[in-house]
Amino acid sequence: MIVDRRNRFIHFLINHQQVLTMGLSSFIDDYDEVWKIKMGDIRTQDWFMMTSPIPTIFIIMGYLLFVHKGLRWMKKREAYDLKRVLQVYNFCLILVNAYIFYEFFVSAWTNPKVDKFCAPVDKSDDPLSLRLANAVWWFYFSKIIELMDTVFFILRKKNTQVTFLHVYHHSTMPAIWWIGVFFAPGGEAYLCASINSFIHILMYSYYFLSSLGPHMQKYLWWKKYMTTLQLVQFWWIMFHTIYAINLNCGFPNKFNWALVVYDLSHIVLFTNFYYQTYTKKERRLKLEQQMLAKVEEIKGNKMN
Repeated sequence: MIVDRRNRFIHFLINHQQVLTMGLSSFIDDYDEVWKIKMGDIRTQDWFMMTSPIPTIFIIMGYLLFVHKGLRWMKKREAYDLKRVLQVYNFCLILVNAYIFYEFFVSAWTNPKVDKFCAPVDKSDDPLSLRLANAVWWFYFSKIIELMDTVFFILRKKNTQVTFLHVYHHSTMPAIWWIGVFFAPGGEAYLCASINSFIHILMYSYYFLSSLGPHMQKYLWWKKYMTTLQLVQFWWIMFHTIYAINLNCGFPNKFNWALVVYDLSHIVLFTNFYYQTYTKKERRLKLEQQMLAKVEEIKGNKMN
């Protein structure tokens, strides 16, 4: 069922390329006149990957095409041994996310000018405001890098990891955060990005330790709690964003409402993942243990 949902999601985007291209063309026609001049943040418009949404859109479409074709291509091939590559990749992403979190900590969390309940975007050239915008850009760019997660899963034939949730999350984050950097690189953007970067420090630390070999498994008991932290993250963002909408401090509420909807989709998908991976599995194991104990009890009674 999960594979079917993932495939339907990919097929929809691939089969509707013409519609998406027409919509994209309409966007481009109005891009300079409406979006860029009137609504965009002039501080970030000349930054790398920010002069146009086209590169990000093509990267996402290429990613989805690779998922669609790559799974088929690897069917009759041996899995690649990418142990060393994964160790370097995961370690680098620990450092990238640690840097991003630190930048958010300095430019937002410890900045008295940033309201921790509802923060509008400061589009001035204040050094901390620019530093916050730069942190938002790095967070966006890290989501481009993290598309390699899926590439490595497919090349290693870890197909059970390439779920609908995984593909949905990875394919939408770069687009959403391109919009964030272009229109609102600051303000309320600091909260979800800083929390997510902290979660990703833990996540890539887990992946790094796991890539060191089977002898590390005894130290990786905290995987379940990492998923719990991800759910806490989404609920925290949800309540904070709804509160910020009510305060109406100047951060665009249309972005806040979009975040609420997007965040809700992750709560539903991650809750289902948690249930399928932990709750349901634990119940099944417990039932199997009870049945085994019952069989042993019956055997013991017969022998007596």
